[in-house]
Amino acid sequence: MKTGRAAIDWSGLPDDALLLVDTTPFIYHFQDDVRYAGRFAGLFEQAAAGRLRIALSTVTLAEVLTGPYGHGRDALGKQLEAALCEFDVHPLSVPIAVEAARLRARYRLRLPDAIQLATALEIGAWGLVTHDRDFSAVQDVRVLR
Repeated sequence: MKTGRAAIDWSGLPDDALLLVDTTPFIYHFQDDVRYAGRFAGLFEQAAAGRLRIALSTVTLAEVLTGPYGHGRDALGKQLEAALCEFDVHPLSVPIAVEAARLRARYRLRLPDAIQLATALEIGAWGLVTHDRDFSAVQDVRVLR
């Protein structure tokens, strides 16, 4: 499988690392995207092996499900919802919203990205997994791209 960039070496992470995963890696994984799924395949393999833990925000849940529901594919939406809820799903809370506002102002992030970053910090994630370049200036948490 051809990938857009070299795959990340997920084996170098600490055992039981908690990673907050942004929306696009899930989309690439579930769609088996020819260009990018391979870049994140090891992430899901390591999680299935119990070597690391995957978390997501409710923003990611909503963003991933928008595609299937927007195309009238309700059965697929339900399947993806079940698959995503196998991971640790973290809701938007007041502390996350306040931190997202601070981070949005500091890094000039879009609101969904600021919520992702704030969620990663709130849950003590070892890192944030994304395919988004908007996180390039972030220094508050490890960003894995």
